[in-house]
Amino acid sequence: MAMLLPPGWLMILGALVVPLLRGSVRQVFMLVLPVMGLVQLLALPLGSSLTSEFMGYELELMRVDELSRAFGVVFYVATFISLIYAMKVKDSLQAASALIYAGSAIAAVFAGDLITLFVCWELTAVSSVFLIWANRTEASLRAGMRYLIIQVGSGVLLLAGAIIHFAETGSLAFNHLGLDSPGATLIFIAFGIKAAFPFLHNWLQDAYPNATVTGTVFLSSFTTKLAIYALARGFAGTEILIPIGAAMTAFPIFYAVIENDLRKVLAYSLNNQLGFMVVGIGIGTELALNGTVAHVCAHVIYKGLLFMSMGAVLHRVGTIKGSELGGLYKSMPLTTIFCIVGAASISAVPLTSGFVTKSMILTASAEGNHTIAFLVMLFASAGVFHHSGIKIPFFAFFAHDRGHRVKEAPLNMLLAMGIAAALCLAIGLFPGVLYGLLPYPVDYEPYTTSHVVSMLQLLLFSALAFTFLMKTGFYPPELRSTVLDSDWLYRRLLPSVRDRLGAAYTVTLDFSMSKFHAGRRALLSQVEKIHEPFGPLGEPWPTGATTLWAAVMLFTYLVLYY
Repeated sequence: MAMLLPPGWLMILGALVVPLLRGSVRQVFMLVLPVMGLVQLLALPLGSSLTSEFMGYELELMRVDELSRAFGVVFYVATFISLIYAMKVKDSLQAASALIYAGSAIAAVFAGDLITLFVCWELTAVSSVFLIWANRTEASLRAGMRYLIIQVGSGVLLLAGAIIHFAETGSLAFNHLGLDSPGATLIFIAFGIKAAFPFLHNWLQDAYPNATVTGTVFLSSFTTKLAIYALARGFAGTEILIPIGAAMTAFPIFYAVIENDLRKVLAYSLNNQLGFMVVGIGIGTELALNGTVAHVCAHVIYKGLLFMSMGAVLHRVGTIKGSELGGLYKSMPLTTIFCIVGAASISAVPLTSGFVTKSMILTASAEGNHTIAFLVMLFASAGVFHHSGIKIPFFAFFAHDRGHRVKEAPLNMLLAMGIAAALCLAIGLFPGVLYGLLPYPVDYEPYTTSHVVSMLQLLLFSALAFTFLMKTGFYPPELRSTVLDSDWLYRRLLPSVRDRLGAAYTVTLDFSMSKFHAGRRALLSQVEKIHEPFGPLGEPWPTGATTLWAAVMLFTYLVLYY
């Protein structure tokens, strides 16, 4: 039966059974689903397709090629690891939502037309919001609602763009689109929202830290990576993506340095890593696209690992504020080690996954003479090591000992983190396996003397800068605070403007109505005076005058009628 379904749909349908199962049966059932899905995907030959007709439209529900297969494989692996991490979650709704969310993301990358993509796109939005609401706090409820509005809004733009694109071209095929038409431009914006472009990014830092411990791990793997896939499919070589991506690599660094919530630091770091991928898509060469896909695969694993380690800390300590943590390496040594592996990977330390993937994009940028983007990404690489490579493990596990003496993370969490850490090292040590999954043949050697030495110099410089700032007291202290970002515009400024305009309208309306009523009372008073006994009209009129006024009124009526 599995061979008759497009990839991902087995998990979506399986999620419907999850609420009926309990205990170890449910855990085993959930773990089997991504394994079966991965086996199904690997059994499908490249070029496989599944089409169906719907309301007169020819839809391609499944299209297997090199690009979709690479994303599908890493999505299934991420689902399997995340499910191990979430094995102890007893909330059936959260478990089913996670499966539907992962399944719909996988189904989306195999969609061969824009309508199928839209359906899966919206399904990821609706199912994933329950991973935020499952936290059952006022903050998570509000953040989830904002997340849902933005994600569904992205889907509406995608649908509008698809309709216009169909009217313009007569095709719903999801291939290269470019930015030559209004429909494609709307689709580009829809993808940009989900990819967290600058000024469209705040939903990420808002929603992810407010999700459950396990929900954040799922969220970090799929939503934004689906957008990266969609951009790579539809807009490879679109040059405007280069400055957009370069900006994405740079600006989150400053926020990550001053942010106290360590899961929010990781959310900013995620934004930064997406920037590298967006630059690679914008360059559009085979090396750049290979680098983008490779970096997605590595990033899904190491970013998930970092979120898992911070989730374990939150699970045991009850807080994830950098100002309230420290010294946890004594109580959680394995979690500390796994976190350091993830931190090393995101920092592109040699022998880890980030080293063999990010450099492909940097090399493609240099070869394409995109000097400014190259320099910005080089600066961003140093910044990543600063806030994710050093800050996260330092303030969570070392720094000042806050006296937390807790248990090590639960066994299932340790197992998931261990698998992810092993993959980070395996990809770094044996990059050829990952390179074999990429959409184009790879002719790239990451372990050259110049690359290793230059990266070590960059990391050393960043470490020295961090040490210098800490020793001299210039490093921003970890404090309870609210970091203002562009979401201030719609979360504070716009509501404030709305409230002020509403208040001004109310005052104006009250003033106008009071004046109207005063005028009405004055008019009625005058009419009353005129008609009261002994008033001008209160006494009987002579017959002649009455006739005259009747004639005048009749004449006036006739004139008005005419």
